[in-house]
Amino acid sequence: MKDGGPAGLVADAGEAWGAGARSGAPWTFALLVAGALVGTALLGLPLLVNALGVALQVTFFAFFARHLAFSVAALDSAPADLAAPLIETGSQPSVTVLVACKNEEAVAAVLITSLLGLDYPQERLQLVVVDDGSSDGTAALLDAAAAADPRLACLHRPPGAGGGKSGALNAALPLATGEIIVVFDADHRPRTDVVRRLVRHFADPAVAAAQGRCEISNPHLSPLARLVAIDYLAGYLVNEYGRQALFGLPAYGGANCAVRASTLRELGGWNPRSVTEDTDLTLRVHLAGWRVRYDVTAVDAEEAVGTVSRYWRQRHRWARGHQQAWRDYRRAVWQSRHLSRSQKVETTMFLLTFHLPVLAGLGLVVLALWLAGLVVPPDPLRLFLLWTLLFLGPLLELGAGLLVSRTDRREAFALAWFLPLFFISISLCCAAWVEGVAGLRSPWAKTARAGDAVPRGTGS
Repeated sequence: MKDGGPAGLVADAGEAWGAGARSGAPWTFALLVAGALVGTALLGLPLLVNALGVALQVTFFAFFARHLAFSVAALDSAPADLAAPLIETGSQPSVTVLVACKNEEAVAAVLITSLLGLDYPQERLQLVVVDDGSSDGTAALLDAAAAADPRLACLHRPPGAGGGKSGALNAALPLATGEIIVVFDADHRPRTDVVRRLVRHFADPAVAAAQGRCEISNPHLSPLARLVAIDYLAGYLVNEYGRQALFGLPAYGGANCAVRASTLRELGGWNPRSVTEDTDLTLRVHLAGWRVRYDVTAVDAEEAVGTVSRYWRQRHRWARGHQQAWRDYRRAVWQSRHLSRSQKVETTMFLLTFHLPVLAGLGLVVLALWLAGLVVPPDPLRLFLLWTLLFLGPLLELGAGLLVSRTDRREAFALAWFLPLFFISISLCCAAWVEGVAGLRSPWAKTARAGDAVPRGTGS
């Protein structure tokens, strides 16, 4: 490990962790409003809006270039990597698999079958499931499975223990005996060789985490689920692939992933203050000088949300967590001595992913002012053409994901739902941003499963 390992480097990330309590302070919102009022007074509304329009154009073009670069990288190399055989390093470190479960009665039985079917030496594999204060039949199902098979251990947390998924995983961490911690979500169905494919990357002592690829198991549940499935193709076959190929900065995704136990403990475990513990840990790992690897061949399947209300609930949590990570770590990123300048730019753009729809919402406000005749942009046609880049960039990745995966071309018709979903994403990201800067608390919100009669309460 460069610079003698991460033991003395945790401060780069750890100092920012404590900022979670301060992020989103109400004064931030007040400062932004005051700046807008002063700018309007000094420049006048038309000039201020035109300057804002130029800034948005530059931002949208930069993100379009990023989407394009990722798409080209994926189309060029991902198909060959997908077909690569499993080449093991010969090292078989001990592994602990952790799964946090709250009100997972609908998926618990299939989860246990998947875990017990993992192809890894049994004497080097520990399986731990955490019942996080479930109020349904989850605890009984997990206890029965643990009693029937000694390979499986079940830990119980009391109701209201707090911390969401992070709290549940942290509670199990003292029990973990493995050198590598592998995490799945309760609705995930890993292929039998996933653990072998993930742990081989830790033969490199500089690697602290590895992320696999997730697919959607129920794409035909609804038109929305089909679009989410395509979104996952773009996210894992294009975006995540491109971040690794071009910058060496893939993200630890929180499920179907592995992390070195010693590194995790040195970094203080998962952050219970964050509702997206994966993004938070990604930043802390990179800032501490470690590497994350992405394995496109380590595949598991998970459920897609099938209704707009469940989509809103899930993506709103993602937006809150990502936006919080920006507030917590943006300074640490640019002060880091472990990231190159290009990596700092890419990490900044990664952190701003869920801010971009907020900017799109701001762009809609500018458009409304134009249509109302309050302002007239100097070149409306150029403004319109450049703003379309905000929409075309993600569309490029969606198309590239379909091509790389060799999906039936008829699936492309699902992209007709992309535009209305785009406006839903703008709305939920704007709502998350306003809540964040207003300092409103964001509790962990469990994603409801397809088998649930109604969305459950909060939890892991």
